Amino acid sequence: MSFYPQAARHLLPALLLTLAGSASAQGVVYRCPGPPVLYTDALTAKEAQEKGCRTIEGTPITVLTPARRPTPAASGAQPTTPPGARPPEGRVEAPQQRNRDNERRAVLQTELREAESRLSATKAEYNNGTPERRGDERNYQKYLDRVAELKASITRQENDIEALRREIGKLP
Repeated sequence: MSFYPQAARHLLPALLLTLAGSASAQGVVYRCPGPPVLYTDALTAKEAQEKGCRTIEGTPITVLTPARRPTPAASGAQPTTPPGARPPEGRVEAPQQRNRDNERRAVLQTELREAESRLSATKAEYNNGTPERRGDERNYQKYLDRVAELKASITRQENDIEALRREIGKLP
């Protein structure tokens, strides 16, 4: 007796999941209530009555088993697509992937150059921790705040540059 609760939920309620050979030998199939509804031929009349099952008469019995396709890895075959055929959905052909990688590399290299130029400008303004005081910084604390912001900005930009270099290094 095999029962597939997943399949039973998605198929018509009249679906009978029994073994055809034993059903034809006994001739009586019971429908037992409860979640999930169970169709069986493995009960005696007394057991069926105790469980509240009722007989199904005159209804043809259909046996469904889930279809299983062998995977290419299980059969030892290599998955191939015929020439001119599109690759499976979600897959990208090699030339198209190469183009995408090249575009990504170009974008990342452009970002890297821009980040390096921003870093050099910020370092020049920072002047090794002693930047020029501006006219709006009469209060010494404003000057110290700007110095701290410049130092934090340099650290952030250096981290960004390292991340961009790692990303470029990951590309094939």
